[in-house]
Amino acid sequence: MVNSADIGVIGGSGFYSLLEDAEEIDMMTPYGPPSDSITVGRIGERTVAFVPRHGRGHTFPPHRIPYRANMWALRSLGVRQVLAPSAVGSLRPEIGPGALVIPDQLVDRTQGREQTYYDAGGAVHVSFSDPYCPSGRAAAVATARETGWDTVDGGTLVVVQGPRFSTRAESKWFAGAGWSIIGMTGHPEAVLARELALCYTTLALVTDHDAGVEAGEGVTHEEVLAFFAANVERMRTLVAQVVEALPEERSCPCGNALDGIKLPIELP
Repeated sequence: MVNSADIGVIGGSGFYSLLEDAEEIDMMTPYGPPSDSITVGRIGERTVAFVPRHGRGHTFPPHRIPYRANMWALRSLGVRQVLAPSAVGSLRPEIGPGALVIPDQLVDRTQGREQTYYDAGGAVHVSFSDPYCPSGRAAAVATARETGWDTVDGGTLVVVQGPRFSTRAESKWFAGAGWSIIGMTGHPEAVLARELALCYTTLALVTDHDAGVEAGEGVTHEEVLAFFAANVERMRTLVAQVVEALPEERSCPCGNALDGIKLPIELP
């Protein structure tokens, strides 16, 4: 059994079977408990910690997920690289259901979510101009293309508050801004990862065209879940392949995100 990991995966319940020699760990953080027990195990030669983003049984809606606890728990276990598979809607007619987008930019349209660890004891300003790990993105893009995915390298993920889907007017607004895909959970995960000096890479599976896209007719909760369920085995395989493709030694800027900054708290 293993009880530490260097790679974290944040995803849905369909990803439990990724791990070999797995052990469940109940954790508590300064920000409360994570979404659920953390499952720690192996994928090949890599040690991996898995946290179900919404909890088992989809307990937490997007605006209630304990994001700070989830990320803190992963770092406490030794994680330094994080993969975040998620379901998204497309804002571009040319990006259809079944495509895999590895975004390189993010726009936050959420409200009221706790999105920093440094909210007391002095201001801390962490660079976030490039939200995603360049090494993680490169590994994900190369692996997806090698294994036959319709892969989009780059694009902007706009994160909305949820849990409702967008109106047609909102969707057209987002598309008009040039953004590529839309989801509900990619923020504050990405910025919290940066505040913990973690590498963070989103693997976004397009399940539908959003409401305002000409090719789409709106979206329902049932359709999204059904599409993702039909593709979960393929996504599981991809995540495992990307885990093994991630560099063992970090040479990206993510690990140095806090250099020169005096932190008001001690990181695990």
